[in-house]
Amino acid sequence: MKKGSMEYWPHRRAKRLMPRVRNTPNSTNKETLGMVAFKAGMTHVMMIDDTDGPAKGTEVARAVTVLEIPKVSVYGIRFYSKGYSSYRHSLGEAYDTALAAKVGIKSVKKNDLAGLKGMSDKLDDATALAFLDASVLGFGSKRIMRFEMPVGGKDVQEKIAFIEGMLGKEAKISEFIKPGDYIDVTSVSKGKGWAGIIKRFGAARRYRKSTGKIRHIGTLGAWHPPKVLFGVLQAGHLGYNYRTDINKRVLKIGSNADVNAVNVKGGFLNYGLIKNDYILVDGSIPGPAKRLVRIRKSIRNNWPVKQPQLNYISLASKQ
Repeated sequence: MKKGSMEYWPHRRAKRLMPRVRNTPNSTNKETLGMVAFKAGMTHVMMIDDTDGPAKGTEVARAVTVLEIPKVSVYGIRFYSKGYSSYRHSLGEAYDTALAAKVGIKSVKKNDLAGLKGMSDKLDDATALAFLDASVLGFGSKRIMRFEMPVGGKDVQEKIAFIEGMLGKEAKISEFIKPGDYIDVTSVSKGKGWAGIIKRFGAARRYRKSTGKIRHIGTLGAWHPPKVLFGVLQAGHLGYNYRTDINKRVLKIGSNADVNAVNVKGGFLNYGLIKNDYILVDGSIPGPAKRLVRIRKSIRNNWPVKQPQLNYISLASKQ
């Protein structure tokens, strides 16, 4: 009997650890709408339940994920024009000349910021170009990682002016996300290698006396057409896919000055100690420790924002 969801089909391995965020929320405020982080691990907190459930007003335990926010700086602007079928075309880029060489741009062929800004009849959108230096975390990539960061504004010119003021400066997650807000988290899930149909799709086990085997599919399909259709369950690679968790609530935003409030004894398993800014997210998110995570403001949130009341954060060893 076939079980499990084929919502994500076909299963494809992620091509890179920096996932692409295709959609961003519409915001008229001059603010950044995305950020990157690294998954440190999980712990639990005691907080007052502010939902309308049976435990409303009482203290409950919640599992939380700790995300470390590295230092992110803005080095350029990318300009877009609207093409056919809402497809955007890049018109060009303008960089901060002091940071262009640092991020790996060897030669700036065209850095005409005034000329690009003057193309008002073609301009449709503008985004910030940012980078982070993962070497300061002490693990993973030693190279500078570049990514595109959307911003909010009433129109394109306001977005451009906002990004111009950010050039060469550090972008903080506390500038557009507050405790109690909801975010969407995109990352690459944990890779689990080759897996059979029972672990991969949750198929039912066979009766031993019917086929002589247990953990396999009953049939690959009919004789005609003489081929195996795409919907037939088969063994293959499991995990290491792009996944997005929506509406994850932010319970706490901390700076590098109060990392002792969240660092567990002995450090997080397979990660270590938090040294930079961090956030606590309610529940779990895809990926193992040290996995790169992209954060954006929630685009499907209709719930009111309430200030969470945390009474206790567990610092017990996870070793």
